[in-house]
Amino acid sequence: MDVVVTGRHCEISESFRGHVTEKLTKLEKHDHRIIRVHVEVECETNPRQHDKSVHVELTAFSKGPVIRAEAAADHQMGALDLAVDKMAAQMRRAADRRRVHHGRRTPVSVGQALDGTGPVDSLTSPPEETERERSVGPIEVTGDGPLVVREKTHPAIAMTLDQALYEMELVGHDFYLFVDKESERPSVVYRRRGYDYGVISLDLED
Repeated sequence: MDVVVTGRHCEISESFRGHVTEKLTKLEKHDHRIIRVHVEVECETNPRQHDKSVHVELTAFSKGPVIRAEAAADHQMGALDLAVDKMAAQMRRAADRRRVHHGRRTPVSVGQALDGTGPVDSLTSPPEETERERSVGPIEVTGDGPLVVREKTHPAIAMTLDQALYEMELVGHDFYLFVDKESERPSVVYRRRGYDYGVISLDLED
């Protein structure tokens, strides 16, 4: 397994690189297909962010799906340990989900998830006072509420629902956007409770 460590706004010592390699080799017992892990260490110079001044993001490339985890702490070793623990937990959770899903449980559809629930509350009327509009990235925002915009583009590979669930667990998200292999529709699977999931699909009209 190759390990690539890069730093942004901070120096990466040889002792830290050795610690990184030692920690990451333990992940192979959860997924022996890992080929390379990219470790990005970013240091925050804002003194108000002292307790989370170091951010570590791990991206593991393997013969299977890409696995990603990130964490922040007040020093490099602490942030790395948290990120590695998070990635290991994601791998275990994905493996557990596959064992539970095959043959015993199936994802809950949106219709089933909403069955028996009460009516959706109607939308409240917008405030009468005029709020200023501003642009945040490509989005027009009304008001002063904070908004963080992070835009990402990924290649769309058609896959089954089961594969989408598996990859959602590996990246540690509560949802996953994919193209359904059977219906060829853009779809989103999301975590509800425990091992229950919901699925939302778009019906593309000609």
